[in-house]
Amino acid sequence: MKDYANRNSIGKSQGKTKKTVYRSKRKNIETVPSTFLFGLAALAVLLTCISVFYFGTDIKTIDQRNIKNTVTINFPTSLMENSVLIETNDFSDTLECEYFVQIGAYGNKKYAYEAVEILDEIKFMTINDIYSSSDPGKLLHSVLSGPYENRSAANNAKEKITKKGFEPQLRTLCKKK
Repeated sequence: MKDYANRNSIGKSQGKTKKTVYRSKRKNIETVPSTFLFGLAALAVLLTCISVFYFGTDIKTIDQRNIKNTVTINFPTSLMENSVLIETNDFSDTLECEYFVQIGAYGNKKYAYEAVEILDEIKFMTINDIYSSSDPGKLLHSVLSGPYENRSAANNAKEKITKKGFEPQLRTLCKKK
């Protein structure tokens, strides 16, 4: 019977203490046997030899080819003289056009006024009340700059507005002379 209170162990010598070791009684078995790995390597060598001899594969390094690109740009010699041909419409003589730059269309008038304040250096700023084409009956406040005398002046203003962080659109209003 074992003495769990250790009352009788006072007189006994404690020279040898036995350590408990928890080990498996099974031998260590390899997960993939070494014979299988050697067989797999031999199969790879065999398949390589077959592919070289049977398919006539010529194994050599790939050399880079020297490629010389030649690009020739042909253009009319009249462009070298700073003259540019612009196609015009026949309607330009019968129409009188004004050019506007639309900064945005806002549902709240407060945002339209903020846009005007941010773009204080742009001339000819107006806020117009329009109705939405996608949502009929909805009132929008359109911020416009213009009219400008030609498309070039309107594009210059559009570029300045774009640099301020807006996405303006060019609007053209043409009337018969």
